[in-house]
Amino acid sequence: MLKPQNPFAGVADAELCSEEYARNEDRKDALSKLREEFIIPTKADLKNKRYGPVPISHTGGDNTNVISNDAEESVYLCGNSLGLQPRRTRQYIDKYLDTWASKAVYGHFKPLEDGHAPWLHIDDAIKEQMAKIVGALPSEVVVMETLTANLHLLMSSFYKPTKDRYKIIIEGKAFPSDHYAALSQLAHHNFPPSALVTINPPSSSLPYLSNEHILSIISQHAATTALVLLPGIQYYSGQFFDINLITHHCHSLGITVGWDLAHAVGNVPLKLHDWNVDFAAWCNYKYMNGGPGVIGGLFVHETHGKIEEESPAANSADGESEKQLHYRPRLSGWWGSDKSSRFRMDNVFVPIPGASGFQLSNPSALDMTAVMASLDVFSLTTMDALREKSFRLTAYLEARLLRYGGVKPPYTIITPSNPTERGAQLSVLLNPGLLDPVMELLEEEGVVADERRPDVIRVAPAPLYNSYMDVHRFIAVFHDACKKVLTKETKNDVSI
Repeated sequence: MLKPQNPFAGVADAELCSEEYARNEDRKDALSKLREEFIIPTKADLKNKRYGPVPISHTGGDNTNVISNDAEESVYLCGNSLGLQPRRTRQYIDKYLDTWASKAVYGHFKPLEDGHAPWLHIDDAIKEQMAKIVGALPSEVVVMETLTANLHLLMSSFYKPTKDRYKIIIEGKAFPSDHYAALSQLAHHNFPPSALVTINPPSSSLPYLSNEHILSIISQHAATTALVLLPGIQYYSGQFFDINLITHHCHSLGITVGWDLAHAVGNVPLKLHDWNVDFAAWCNYKYMNGGPGVIGGLFVHETHGKIEEESPAANSADGESEKQLHYRPRLSGWWGSDKSSRFRMDNVFVPIPGASGFQLSNPSALDMTAVMASLDVFSLTTMDALREKSFRLTAYLEARLLRYGGVKPPYTIITPSNPTERGAQLSVLLNPGLLDPVMELLEEEGVVADERRPDVIRVAPAPLYNSYMDVHRFIAVFHDACKKVLTKETKNDVSI
């Protein structure tokens, strides 16, 4: 398959690298208005050592070092780690607090004309919007727990090793928590660490994993594998895996497959139902903008969420027949039981059909309210529209990174150049020794990206709130920082 050409490849350097070009792209951006839905910290906010934002007019007191330039918005390109706060989050949480203060326990049950759903039903209230984000039926998703907890809950249900098929296959540079979870699942079933198979890049210098390589490793271990668990987007390199292709391949070999979508949800369009994904889990604090450590979510395909009634068992001693239910085994809790009987306290677990039947405890209404605020921002557009903007915005970032004043840049982009194989994130591998001083200069200038040691900066222009001017400002500061550090190193070499 031919790689699509970067739409900015043919633009002359002087034009592409100008501020006016970036501003013109923002003027043409139909989604630019969504930026107004978010609170973007100023440079002064980031430098302030006290709680809360710095008033724009503030010039004295303990913040005498705040100058007028610091009132400018920061360049925030770190939505792959923590999304910005939607403006409506405070409004929604205030409404939640008012409900708690004025209704107390009644807030669980009583609908309010100008309020959100009663807390008893808040998990159902956001299913439809969440389902649209991941391409699922509302019954296939639930907002609950946190990412690693959900992975454990799902693996307890879907990892069913036998004497012959017991291995778990993961990606070699999987996020450490996924690695720990897989190893602990093996240990729980008394299998050694060697039962964990890792898919590693063929080249030690590049993190790229081709489809052919991924499928070949899975095929090689198919006869002894019980579960494949992969990331939708690799957190380090930013590579977007072909979920549909890999899922189909695993199923053709009789292998269950699950996906960690931490870096994919809210970033790229997903079609979990159509792709027949068995299960998936994600967090809601990165591209989903729900707040640090906020409640996560999971997906269970409808084929695994069915609750079927079997023929009644033989008459019991009192002459009554007992209803027998058949469903996928899982670690169960009361919030996953049928709502109509949830408060009977009869110790009879009747799971809710679909993903909701995997719930354990009642979810945090505070967390759910924060997620609801973000979902309501997403409802102002579509994932397809966001993806279209992301293609172009990330391509602009790539084109600007590749133009370093006519000389070879002191870094390489390790994220695939094919836009269909990446999301919003570009991972930039700096030459050895540059990371710390460059990151210090970025922070000083109010530019927020994140690092992955030893030498990678991850830059993620999120299409919901980032702009072409954000990218333009980032490039100016980043290139200047690289040149300053290299000049200092050269001077030090000369002095030695």
